Amino acid sequence: MPKTLYLVRHAKSDWNTGKADFDRPLNKRGRRDAPEMGRRLKERNALPGAIVCSPAKRARETLELLDLGIDTTDNENIYEASAGMLMEIVQDLDDRLDSAMLIGHNPAMTWLASQLTGVRIEGMPTCAIATIHLDSTHWNQAGTCPAKLLDLDYPNKPS
Repeated sequence: MPKTLYLVRHAKSDWNTGKADFDRPLNKRGRRDAPEMGRRLKERNALPGAIVCSPAKRARETLELLDLGIDTTDNENIYEASAGMLMEIVQDLDDRLDSAMLIGHNPAMTWLASQLTGVRIEGMPTCAIATIHLDSTHWNQAGTCPAKLLDLDYPNKPS
């Protein structure tokens, strides 16, 4: 069965907290947007088989507020990852999964979405979700198999 990959950029976070980058929390807008994006995923029945999340506070808060109730693994390599590192994480996913979600950070999330699909994406907004169809039954073929950007949804997206 072909694979579906959901790439999620964490929701909007605070910059001026006096905390280390890793520990920055979501701001009011981020806490509003993440539950809305979770609701949209549930409405479309677009729920991944597993989630791999950055352990950074803002990514973990985004995950919690999406409220998808899906098994999650933290992967410290997502924090400050390059697109190549994210690609390796995707390629290492279990082939028994038909779909998976990565929750992480820009610019790597945007770069990976563009690299997989060949679609130039200028920048995923905060809390954006790129839904990508991989025309392969094996995750390790991500990056070499045909892939299509099915949707790029984000808060306040014009309808």
